[in-house]
Amino acid sequence: MPTLLNNIQSQQELTEAQLALVTAVLDFGLASFDRSEAEVSLVLVDNDYIQELNLEYRGVDQPTDVLSFALEEADEAPELHSEEELPKLLGDIYISVERAREQAESYGHSLERELAYLATHGLLHLLGYDHQTSETKQVMRQAEERIMQEFMLSRT
Repeated sequence: MPTLLNNIQSQQELTEAQLALVTAVLDFGLASFDRSEAEVSLVLVDNDYIQELNLEYRGVDQPTDVLSFALEEADEAPELHSEEELPKLLGDIYISVERAREQAESYGHSLERELAYLATHGLLHLLGYDHQTSETKQVMRQAEERIMQEFMLSRT
Protein backbone atom coordinates (compact mmCIF):
# COMPACT_ATOMS: atom_id res chain seq x y z
CA MET A 1 0.00 0.00 0.00
CA PRO A 2 1.76 3.19 -1.18
CA THR A 3 -0.09 5.63 1.11
CA LEU A 4 0.01 5.32 4.88
CA LEU A 5 -2.81 7.43 6.33
CA ASN A 6 -3.04 8.66 9.92
CA ASN A 7 -5.93 10.97 10.84
CA ILE A 8 -4.97 12.44 14.23
CA GLN A 9 -7.23 15.50 14.15
CA SER A 10 -10.70 15.72 15.66
CA GLN A 11 -11.84 19.13 14.37
CA GLN A 12 -13.52 17.80 11.23
CA GLU A 13 -15.18 14.42 10.89
CA LEU A 14 -14.07 12.81 7.65
CA THR A 15 -15.95 10.02 5.90
CA GLU A 16 -14.41 6.81 4.62
CA ALA A 17 -15.11 8.10 1.09
CA GLN A 18 -13.14 11.31 1.73
CA LEU A 19 -10.20 9.37 3.17
CA ALA A 20 -10.34 6.88 0.30
CA LEU A 21 -10.29 9.72 -2.25
CA VAL A 22 -7.19 11.33 -0.75
CA THR A 23 -5.45 7.96 -0.60
CA ALA A 24 -6.41 7.19 -4.21
CA VAL A 25 -5.09 10.58 -5.36
CA LEU A 26 -1.72 9.94 -3.71
CA ASP A 27 -1.53 6.37 -5.00
CA PHE A 28 -2.34 7.58 -8.53
CA GLY A 29 0.22 10.37 -8.23
CA LEU A 30 2.91 7.90 -7.22
CA ALA A 31 2.00 5.56 -10.07
CA SER A 32 1.95 8.38 -12.62
CA PHE A 33 5.55 9.23 -11.71
CA ASP A 34 6.66 5.58 -11.81
CA ARG A 35 6.90 5.49 -8.03
CA SER A 36 4.11 2.98 -7.36
CA GLU A 37 6.45 0.87 -5.22
CA ALA A 38 7.23 3.83 -2.97
CA GLU A 39 5.28 4.84 0.12
CA VAL A 40 4.11 8.20 1.37
CA SER A 41 2.92 8.92 4.89
CA LEU A 42 -0.08 11.27 5.08
CA VAL A 43 -0.94 12.73 8.47
CA LEU A 44 -4.15 14.72 8.85
CA VAL A 45 -3.82 17.25 11.66
CA ASP A 46 -5.45 20.38 13.10
CA ASN A 47 -4.23 23.98 12.91
CA ASP A 48 -2.45 23.88 16.28
CA TYR A 49 -0.43 20.82 15.31
CA ILE A 50 0.62 22.13 11.91
CA GLN A 51 1.44 25.53 13.43
CA GLU A 52 3.92 23.84 15.78
CA LEU A 53 5.54 22.06 12.82
CA ASN A 54 5.58 25.24 10.78
CA LEU A 55 7.31 27.12 13.60
CA GLU A 56 9.83 24.37 14.30
CA TYR A 57 10.83 23.63 10.70
CA ARG A 58 10.15 26.87 8.83
CA GLY A 59 10.31 29.50 11.56
CA VAL A 60 6.77 30.66 10.76
CA ASP A 61 4.49 30.94 13.81
CA GLN A 62 1.14 30.40 12.09
CA PRO A 63 -0.83 27.48 10.72
CA THR A 64 -0.40 26.49 7.11
CA ASP A 65 -2.35 24.13 4.89
CA VAL A 66 0.26 21.52 3.97
CA LEU A 67 3.84 20.65 4.87
CA SER A 68 6.00 18.01 3.22
CA PHE A 69 9.09 16.41 4.67
CA ALA A 70 11.11 14.46 2.13
CA LEU A 71 13.41 11.78 3.45
CA GLU A 72 15.94 12.44 0.68
CA GLU A 73 17.32 15.60 -0.84
CA ALA A 74 15.27 16.95 -3.75
CA ASP A 75 18.18 16.75 -6.17
CA GLU A 76 18.63 13.04 -5.43
CA ALA A 77 16.23 10.79 -7.32
CA PRO A 78 14.57 8.53 -4.76
CA GLU A 79 15.82 5.01 -5.27
CA LEU A 80 13.22 2.25 -5.17
CA HIS A 81 13.97 -1.06 -3.54
CA SER A 82 13.67 -4.40 -5.31
CA GLU A 83 10.34 -6.25 -5.17
CA GLU A 84 11.59 -8.51 -2.36
CA GLU A 85 12.32 -5.55 -0.10
CA LEU A 86 10.01 -3.19 1.68
CA PRO A 87 8.78 -0.16 -0.28
CA LYS A 88 10.85 3.00 -0.12
CA LEU A 89 9.31 5.71 2.08
CA LEU A 90 9.55 9.03 0.20
CA GLY A 91 8.49 11.18 3.13
CA ASP A 92 5.64 12.65 5.14
CA ILE A 93 2.84 14.99 4.15
CA TYR A 94 0.95 16.87 6.89
CA ILE A 95 -2.37 18.49 6.01
CA SER A 96 -4.34 20.73 8.34
CA VAL A 97 -7.92 19.60 7.81
CA GLU A 98 -9.12 22.76 9.57
CA ARG A 99 -7.22 24.91 7.09
CA ALA A 100 -8.41 22.77 4.17
CA ARG A 101 -12.03 23.31 5.24
CA GLU A 102 -11.47 27.07 5.56
CA GLN A 103 -9.85 27.25 2.12
CA ALA A 104 -12.55 25.10 0.49
CA GLU A 105 -15.20 27.49 1.80
CA SER A 106 -13.17 30.53 0.74
CA TYR A 107 -12.56 29.18 -2.79
CA GLY A 108 -16.12 27.90 -3.18
CA HIS A 109 -15.33 24.25 -3.77
CA SER A 110 -15.64 21.01 -1.85
CA LEU A 111 -13.53 19.85 1.06
CA GLU A 112 -12.75 16.76 -1.01
CA ARG A 113 -11.25 18.87 -3.79
CA GLU A 114 -9.16 20.88 -1.34
CA LEU A 115 -7.85 17.80 0.48
CA ALA A 116 -7.00 16.14 -2.85
CA TYR A 117 -5.23 19.27 -4.06
CA LEU A 118 -3.19 19.66 -0.86
CA ALA A 119 -2.22 15.98 -0.94
CA THR A 120 -1.15 16.32 -4.57
CA HIS A 121 0.81 19.47 -3.80
CA GLY A 122 2.57 17.79 -0.89
CA LEU A 123 3.38 14.71 -2.97
CA LEU A 124 4.94 16.78 -5.71
CA HIS A 125 7.20 18.44 -3.15
CA LEU A 126 8.33 14.97 -2.05
CA LEU A 127 9.09 14.20 -5.69
CA GLY A 128 11.32 17.27 -5.97
CA TYR A 129 8.93 19.87 -7.41
CA ASP A 130 8.88 23.41 -6.06
CA HIS A 131 7.31 26.78 -6.83
CA GLN A 132 10.19 29.12 -6.06
CA THR A 133 10.29 30.67 -9.54
CA SER A 134 7.58 31.34 -12.09
CA GLU A 135 9.00 28.57 -14.30
CA THR A 136 9.08 25.91 -11.57
CA LYS A 137 5.66 27.06 -10.34
CA GLN A 138 4.19 26.56 -13.81
CA VAL A 139 5.71 23.07 -14.10
CA MET A 140 4.38 22.14 -10.66
CA ARG A 141 0.90 23.51 -11.42
CA GLN A 142 0.75 21.47 -14.64
CA ALA A 143 1.71 18.31 -12.75
CA GLU A 144 -0.93 19.07 -10.10
CA GLU A 145 -3.56 19.60 -12.76
CA ARG A 146 -2.77 16.28 -14.49
CA ILE A 147 -3.36 14.39 -11.25
CA MET A 148 -6.47 16.36 -10.30
CA GLN A 149 -8.01 15.84 -13.76
CA GLU A 150 -7.84 12.09 -13.25
CA PHE A 151 -10.35 12.51 -10.42
CA MET A 152 -12.39 15.19 -12.19
CA LEU A 153 -11.27 17.76 -9.63
CA SER A 154 -9.43 20.16 -11.90
CA ARG A 155 -9.75 23.93 -11.76
CA THR A 156 -11.03 24.18 -15.29
